[in-house]
Amino acid sequence: MSPLRTLARMLASLSLLFVASAGTAAQETAPATQAAAPVRLNVMLTGGKGRATPELKREDLRVFVDGVERPVVSFEKEVLPVSYGLVVDNSGSLRSQIDAVVTAAKIVVAQNIPGDEAFVIRFVSSDNIRVVQSMTADKSALGRALDQMFVEKGQTALLDALFLAGDYLMKNAARAGDVGRRRALLLVSDGEDRASFYKVEQVLKVLKEGRVQVFCVGLTGALDKEQGFITSSKRQRARDLLMKIASETGGRVFYAEKGRELEEAVSEVAENIRTQYAVGFEQSQTGGKGRGKVEVKVVGAPGKERLKAQVVAPAGNDD
Repeated sequence: MSPLRTLARMLASLSLLFVASAGTAAQETAPATQAAAPVRLNVMLTGGKGRATPELKREDLRVFVDGVERPVVSFEKEVLPVSYGLVVDNSGSLRSQIDAVVTAAKIVVAQNIPGDEAFVIRFVSSDNIRVVQSMTADKSALGRALDQMFVEKGQTALLDALFLAGDYLMKNAARAGDVGRRRALLLVSDGEDRASFYKVEQVLKVLKEGRVQVFCVGLTGALDKEQGFITSSKRQRARDLLMKIASETGGRVFYAEKGRELEEAVSEVAENIRTQYAVGFEQSQTGGKGRGKVEVKVVGAPGKERLKAQVVAPAGNDD
């Protein structure tokens, strides 16, 4: 074979290798240029204080990931049916407030929408926790159960009541079929736990596995606020416990210590347990899928500045 023909064949082979390499490189880099799917979050509004919450628009929200704003690409208000339990403290420390507690709980029931269902538990000590109304959509039956509230002496078992309420809710909601339905517990208590069998970590494990949000109305005003030399006060310990339960299950704590605060608190709870916003935002091109510190802020017209947006959980597609 002549030297010229050999050289021509070598050049042709090199050309084919170059084309193949370029094609492979293009295939490897192509996915990086594709737009990543948006991250979606469930967001709950807080700060209504019993007043009507103004309607939000997409432009009223800003999303920040690690302090960097990300474009909001989707926004939808969702009012979902809810299966929930009213878990009401009937221990002696609430003697002076029990009538107000019953009235406030009835406010929540009165705001039930079609598809909602609820049950009622009264609790004192570990051996005195009763389901006084099983799961039902009947508002009248729930109201009659609340009228059965009465105060008794006993060592308050708040954690045991939540454990049993969460277990009851999950078993009954599962039988009813609760696709697309929210699960929640509304705890009305001074927040003091004196003699529970279950530990807070055990209770939280059950609630989180069952996707149960806990909303706490804390009647902590009558608790001693004087702290010891090395211990926090009863009031602070109660507040810490309520905050831990609510924050780790995606719920909220409302403190009601005077006047109409109790009715305002439960009115806001009634809205919070049913209404949330599904917010989608654009991922950073550098990756991360929104897994940094995510903050959602409310901006916009007067009347909205008092509202705060709390991220509850991913909306189901943030793999």
